[in-house]
Amino acid sequence: MLSHFILVNGFAQNEGIYFPPEELTSVGAYYYPEHWDESQWERDIKKMAEMGFEFTHFAEFAWAQLEPEEGVYDFAWLDRAVALADKYKLKVVMCTSTATPPVWLVRKHPDILKQHENGTKMDHGSRQHASFSNEYYRSYSLKMIEELAKHYGNDDRIFGWQLDNEPAANVDYGEDAQKRFRAWLKEKYGNIEALNEAWGTNFWSGTYTRFDQINIPKHSQWGMNLYQRLDHSRFCDYETSSFLDDQAKVIRQYANPDQWITTNYIPYYDARYAGASKELDFITYTRYMVYGEHTGIGPKGYRVGEYSRIAMANDYFRPLTPIYGVMELQPGQVNWGSINSQPLPGAVRLWLWHVFAGGSKFTCTYRFRAPIYGYEQYHYGIVGPDGVTPTPGGLEYEKFIDEIEVLRNNPSEGQIPKDYLNRKTAILYDPDNTVAINNNKQNSTWDTEGHVLKYYKALKAFGAPVDFVRDSMDFSQYPVLVAPAYQQMSIELVDKLTEYVKNGGNLVMSVRTGHQNEFGHLWQAKHAEPLYELIGGEIEFYDLLRPFAPDTVIMDNKKYAWTTWGDILKTNTGTETWGTFSGDYYTGKTAVTFNKLGKGTVTYVGADSHDGQLERAVLDKLYDRLNIDVKDYPKGVMVEYRDGYGIAVNYSNITYNMDLPAGTEILIGDKSIPTAGVLVWKTK
Repeated sequence: MLSHFILVNGFAQNEGIYFPPEELTSVGAYYYPEHWDESQWERDIKKMAEMGFEFTHFAEFAWAQLEPEEGVYDFAWLDRAVALADKYKLKVVMCTSTATPPVWLVRKHPDILKQHENGTKMDHGSRQHASFSNEYYRSYSLKMIEELAKHYGNDDRIFGWQLDNEPAANVDYGEDAQKRFRAWLKEKYGNIEALNEAWGTNFWSGTYTRFDQINIPKHSQWGMNLYQRLDHSRFCDYETSSFLDDQAKVIRQYANPDQWITTNYIPYYDARYAGASKELDFITYTRYMVYGEHTGIGPKGYRVGEYSRIAMANDYFRPLTPIYGVMELQPGQVNWGSINSQPLPGAVRLWLWHVFAGGSKFTCTYRFRAPIYGYEQYHYGIVGPDGVTPTPGGLEYEKFIDEIEVLRNNPSEGQIPKDYLNRKTAILYDPDNTVAINNNKQNSTWDTEGHVLKYYKALKAFGAPVDFVRDSMDFSQYPVLVAPAYQQMSIELVDKLTEYVKNGGNLVMSVRTGHQNEFGHLWQAKHAEPLYELIGGEIEFYDLLRPFAPDTVIMDNKKYAWTTWGDILKTNTGTETWGTFSGDYYTGKTAVTFNKLGKGTVTYVGADSHDGQLERAVLDKLYDRLNIDVKDYPKGVMVEYRDGYGIAVNYSNITYNMDLPAGTEILIGDKSIPTAGVLVWKTK
């Protein structure tokens, strides 16, 4: 099998040794000395410390100040800022500034700018406009990073490094990107015959005889080879992860062992670069909750945010990294969304507690002072543009910091409840699979992430701890493993899943799973035939309905509407039919199956329902069948456990009354949890 990407979990450090367990978590804030008159720095940093922040974050966009002209470095101003942070006992996260190259570099070497598919180029004045694929940019930026690392790598005041800022897939059509893409393909496939076979180039006379004939694909061009497009997107992700690795290697030459190295990802669930850089010590993510894109729960739910966003980011990143943190969490109103509403009072504190509940070792916010100029004008900070007055969100950060101190002063020796651990569930997920599906959706209304969320939200309503796992990980610790829309699947993975089930695991698969091999080719066999032993039957065919003509699945005398995808099943003797299709020419055909195999079971859900109620009903029935005790938390209520504490947060529009054992010691909040409320208690 050809590897399409770097394996996850290849981190330089295997354990989180940087954050003492007794601290539980730490809170920091971005500060930009270069944005403010130096006479204000000490006042601002002192205020940050007085509000309880324990670290700050410097220089992520300051390349022009660090290297004002080629080869001339100025660290004196940054030294003064670091000294002030130290004076007020604030640790410092030092950042590389590769997201914002200086204008002298761009004008002298305009080829470093990203080129779009249509031939136009980006220009100076934004960020992330330089290409990680440009050879000169890659090498020159490392010189700047080396000077920064020489200066601060053995400085005890610097406790960690952030590489770049919110790095994303490096999409560039420049000459160097073209050359590097061909070299990447040659290294991956070895010879042109293997590439032709993987890409299926016999179709439409697409065959290549040499690697230098291959261009970066035009993704907007109708009919472009799907596998060429898929490999190009893999290459773009690789360029990002390898550039981060190059930066980390340079820093590590000079950094003392107590300094960690990370970067901050936006949680894109089609991004293969997250978790792929092998030189990081751990990874962090960025999360914004109120910016006009999510309605939340109830008429004012948009002020609280979509309740699954932090939970899913926690559960997605945590299995990929020894520890994790959140490098940017919204401090209040933002400026860049479609509608920049004020968060509901209490929402910022809610998000902080939700991040903590997932196991985060720290949370940082962009930013301490609200900017008075630039693209992010009107973006809130911890204090307002006057540099003095705390914003509502700033006060909520301060309250959270005080509440964490309550926990530090009341350490818990309690255990995580056994019934919570018994519900532990994994979701098998590969972002490469999501990209492949989205390149060839077959149905314009299909939503891969939305489909996964139907299972995820049901599991969180059960009060289940959830990990998103990759196919290279160990499945055996999970009583239940869900594989939603896992379309590309190797025989090796089918065998691994079969072994998991026969050894007592309980596998749930949904529509679009196992329809293709790992190369994205349909099987030269019956449709999805390698799955037939697992599911105890066959997939006769699949159907896609028009949005105006939904049909239903009937299970336990209840109807569930669907349109986007249906796998019509034929069961073997002994396989149970839990649900059937209704409303079309295949009325009565099987839609949901349950098969016993060895010591375990396989449940196949052959429809993507409109609202997730079918998926929830199937999981309800399965967990009941398996005698796994579950909760029934209402939509928007999330409950997690860590470090001997239980944490409940409420995104819903109604007060929720938490059922706790008699005598439970409550540290924060009350059993009656209002909208945007938080409850924290000691476990026993």
